[in-house]
Amino acid sequence: MGAVVSCFKSVVNAITSCFMAVVNGIVTVLKAIIDGIVTVFMAIVSCLTCGKAGKRKHTSHV
Repeated sequence: MGAVVSCFKSVVNAITSCFMAVVNGIVTVLKAIIDGIVTVFMAIVSCLTCGKAGKRKHTSHV
């Protein structure tokens, strides 16, 4: 009986690992798409503001 339970646990673990890998892949693709959209919008804003938006003033401390 212990062998059946062990086999069942292994099957459940394999299915869970597969499911988590699929979810992780989907999340990675969505993150890449969102990062791309944000980059495009930042480029558009930078172009419209002549590169002045979102930049900090660099001061030298000498």
